[in-house]
This record gives sequence, structure tokens and C-alpha cells, in this order.
Amino acid sequence: MSLSDTKENQISGSATKPAVFVDGGSGTTGLGINERLRLQNDVVVKTIDDDKRKDASAKRALMEEVDLVILCLPDEAAKETVALIDSMGAAAPKILDASTAFRVAPDWAYGFPELAADQAEKIRKARKVANPGCYPTGAIALLRPVVDAGLLPADYPVTVNAVSGYSGGGKSMIASFEDGSAPSFFLYGLGFEHKHLPEMQLYSGLTRRPIFVPSVGNFRQGMLVSVPLQLDALPGKVGGADLHAALSQRYAGSRYVSVMPLKNEVTRTGRLEPEALNDTNQLELYVFASDRHRQAVLVARLDNLGKGASGAAVQNMRLMLGLPDA
Repeated sequence: MSLSDTKENQISGSATKPAVFVDGGSGTTGLGINERLRLQNDVVVKTIDDDKRKDASAKRALMEEVDLVILCLPDEAAKETVALIDSMGAAAPKILDASTAFRVAPDWAYGFPELAADQAEKIRKARKVANPGCYPTGAIALLRPVVDAGLLPADYPVTVNAVSGYSGGGKSMIASFEDGSAPSFFLYGLGFEHKHLPEMQLYSGLTRRPIFVPSVGNFRQGMLVSVPLQLDALPGKVGGADLHAALSQRYAGSRYVSVMPLKNEVTRTGRLEPEALNDTNQLELYVFASDRHRQAVLVARLDNLGKGASGAAVQNMRLMLGLPDA
């Protein structure tokens, strides 16, 4: 088997650095991870020849040489590779999986470091971490703090609306938008079985399954996730300031999650576009509320390829390898 380090990491002393293999690096998430890794000089990225990618023995030999494997594969292929790694015993590397296969598995850590005060430490100590989905990242970031604070009952009938750029839909969707054959906008997941629902419910702390209405727009990347709330349906006299305070307290000091002020430019214009955080690992959270009408909308803005996929994977990778934030 022919192995090679990325050119960026072929420097003196690279053998002392942790080694990583991105399995499935030709998809959008894998490409994004590799692009981010090229900007870092404290990780060695191992590769495998294209003709050996499906050779289990060749892949096993490579994985014995690395500290961590990042899986950017379809669910079934991810399960097969995890089974192969599990068979390696003491030689097994750590696993960071970007598929949906293990996101609610009890023996995997969930890769949203900002989920709770101890979540980053759980990821740091874990041998297996499931990278979150893009939509759940926004929804959970909004919902979990207000559920934990007792402002939103766990059985509240939550609705999550979201729009994403088409890059999150895979190669065929990307091609249809780029060749002009796709519509400008569409809803999907209308069979109530979207694959992100289990993790969205579990890690938001909800006991009632939320209604999730995703959509795709004619822009490559960027995402808005929104949760409308009838404030009079909440216990007590919850207002927008209470919701904002719960979010602000949870994410105080966070490098990647920002709770925007209650009064901001978006409040003045009444418009929020999805692409402002593209090519970053940032996540912005907004609370829009009307005391007069007793209504509120919680909104998350992120890059579906950044904090929603590749950016989150690199953040988790660095935690798992004991590396400082980059």
C-alpha cells in the first residue's frame, strides 16, 4: 500500500505529531475537512491510494498507523468501517464519524462541545465521537438551554423550520442546482422521518417528537434554523429577555457560539440572511420577541459546511487529540 502525508505536513519532526486519516475525503464534508487541515501544521494527514480505498486489509494497515480516523461515509459503509476498527484491539485508532449511524448510540459521545458544561471533556476522553448534523446543531443550540432552564417544557409541541444551501444535499442535488434543473426553493422531509430528528429530540432534551420542516434554497452554503414559540403557552410569564438570558448564560465565553443582542441590526430591518457565516465555524443565536403579541422566534445561523459539518469535525478532532483550539 502506498501512503503519503499531505505536502503541508511533510516537514521535519512530523513523526511526533498525531496522525489522522479522512476516510471518504471526496465528498463535501471530507473535502471541507481536508481543506481545513491543510491550514494546520500540528497534524499529519495520511492518505491511501484510490485503488486501495475499498481494500479492507490495506485500509486496516493504514488505520493501525494513525491516532484518529474521520469517517465521511454513508451510514452502512461507516458501520462496516467501525466494525473493522473494533476488531483491531489495542491498535485501533479513535473514531470521529460524520454519518448519522451513531449519533444517538449510547456508547458514542455527541460531538457538540457546547451542548453542556462537561461535553467538551466527554469528547476529549472519548474513543468514539459522532459529529452532529447541521440542522440539529442549530436546533439543539437553541432548545437545550431553555429546556434546561425550565423555560420550555420538555413536552412542548416544538416546530423547527430550517433552510439550507444546496451543498448539504449531496452530489446529485449539487449538480441539479448548478446545472439549473433544480427549483429555486423547496420543502422536503414531509414524510416526518427526516434522519436528523432522533438526535434533534434527544439532545434538545425533548420528550415529545418535534415537527421538523427543512428546506433548500438556491445558494451553495449557509443555514437558518428557527423555532417559533407562543409565549403564553409557556409556564409562568416567560418573555424574550428570559429566553435570551438562558442562551447567554449557557454560551458565555464560547469561542464559536455567539448569542446576539436582543436589539441588533436584524431587529431593525426584520431580515436575516443565511450566508453571513460561510467558511467559518461560527454559530450565531438570535431571540426575536414581541411582548405585545406574546410571541417569539429563536433563530440559529451557521454554515452547513462549517459548524454544521467540516468545521465541527475539525473542532472535535482537536479535542480528541488533545490539541489546543486552532
